[in-house]
Amino acid sequence: QLQLVESGGGLVQPGGSLRLSCAASGFTLNYYTIGWFRQAPGKEREGVSCISTGGGRTNYSDSVKGRFTISRDNAKNTVYLKMNSLKSADPAVYYCTASIFARCVKEVGGPNEYTDWGQGTQVTVSS
Repeated sequence: QLQLVESGGGLVQPGGSLRLSCAASGFTLNYYTIGWFRQAPGKEREGVSCISTGGGRTNYSDSVKGRFTISRDNAKNTVYLKMNSLKSADPAVYYCTASIFARCVKEVGGPNEYTDWGQGTQVTVSS
């Protein structure tokens, strides 16, 4: 059974950093484009970043560009999202998602381009 499990969320002060992990089981991550989305209370799910199957293409939303970095370790079947300079606008539940259809060419894409989702991990930014 295909499963994605996020970890690494938590409470951090403004300006701090977190690294989220997305571990896959039941399938090989190599063949999937991976995306990170986030959803704050009362808001729509927002695409944050994506990485292509080989890791050669990455994209970021304007709101996180320059602060977040996505990477993948196919040998460990894991994708990471390093988040630096966290702001008050960043708190949300962060979701990892996989797709064999999304290509991560020019943008992250919408949630409907991704087929498999993790349960999410909460990120809170507060002093």
